[in-house]
Amino acid sequence: MEKTSFRQRFKTYVSHLPHPGYFRAGLVITAIVLFVIIVGIFYMPYGPTELSPDRLQDPSLLHLMGTDKMGRDVFSRVMYGSRVTLLVAMGTMIIGAGCGILIGALTGFYGGALDEVVMRIMDALFAFPNVLLALVLVSLFGSGTFRVMWALGIAFIPSFARVVRSEYIRCKHMDYVKNARLQGVGNLRVIFVHILPNVKGVLLSNLLIGFNNAVLAEAGLSFLGIGSQPPYASLGQMIAEGQEVFFRVPSCVLGPGIVIVLMVLGFSLMGEGIRTASGTLEE
Repeated sequence: MEKTSFRQRFKTYVSHLPHPGYFRAGLVITAIVLFVIIVGIFYMPYGPTELSPDRLQDPSLLHLMGTDKMGRDVFSRVMYGSRVTLLVAMGTMIIGAGCGILIGALTGFYGGALDEVVMRIMDALFAFPNVLLALVLVSLFGSGTFRVMWALGIAFIPSFARVVRSEYIRCKHMDYVKNARLQGVGNLRVIFVHILPNVKGVLLSNLLIGFNNAVLAEAGLSFLGIGSQPPYASLGQMIAEGQEVFFRVPSCVLGPGIVIVLMVLGFSLMGEGIRTASGTLEE
C-alpha cells in the first residue's frame, strides 16, 4: 500500500512540473548511468587493472571501447571509474551539503553576532573557486580518493550555507513559524521540523547542481593526477592518460568523457525541472 501511495505521489509531482519532459529525460539518463555502475559492481568483462598484450585496440566485440596503451579494457575501466566518480561526488555532497545546511540554518535562524562571524568566513571561502580551494586543501591533506572527497566537501560548504541561510531568513518570519513558537515549540524543532521541509524545493535543486559541480571537480582533479592513483581508474585520470593516443584510439577519451557528460546532463535536466517547479509553486 505504501509503495502504491509513493508511486502515485511521484507521478502527481512529475505531472505538475512545468517541464516534465526535462525531468523525465534526466531521470532516464541518470538511470542508465546508474545501471552501468551497478552492473559493474557485480560483473565486468575484465579487471580494471588487468593487463594484456592487445594494446591500443579499436572497439570490438571483445573490447567494447577498445584497449588503452597498457592493454587494459577501456569499458571495464569506465565502469569502475564511474563508480569512483559517483562515490566521490556523493561523499562531497554529504559533507558539503550536510555541514552547509547546518551552518546556514543556524546562522539564518539566530542571526546576530554568530551570523556575522560565520558568514564572513563563508564569504572568504566562497571567494575562491571550488577546485582552487580543493587544490589548496589537497596540498595540505595529500592526494588520494578519500582526501579529494573531503577537500571537495569542505570547498562546497560555503555555497550551501549561503543558500540555506537566505531561505531561513525568508521563512523565519512567516506565520507558521510564529504559530509554532506561540505553541511553545523549541527552536531546534522549529529549525529542522518546521522550516527545513519548506525549503526542500530550492535545496533539492541546489543539491543536483552541486552534484554536477562535484562530478566535474573530481574529474578535473583526477585529470591533474590528484585523485584516484594508478593503476586504479577514475574518469578524469582516464582522459588524461588517453589524450596521448586520442587520434589513434579515440574511445580511450570518448568513453569516460561521454559518461561524465551523461552524469552531468541527467542531473542538470532533473534539477531544471525541480527548479522551475519550485519557482512556479512560489508564484
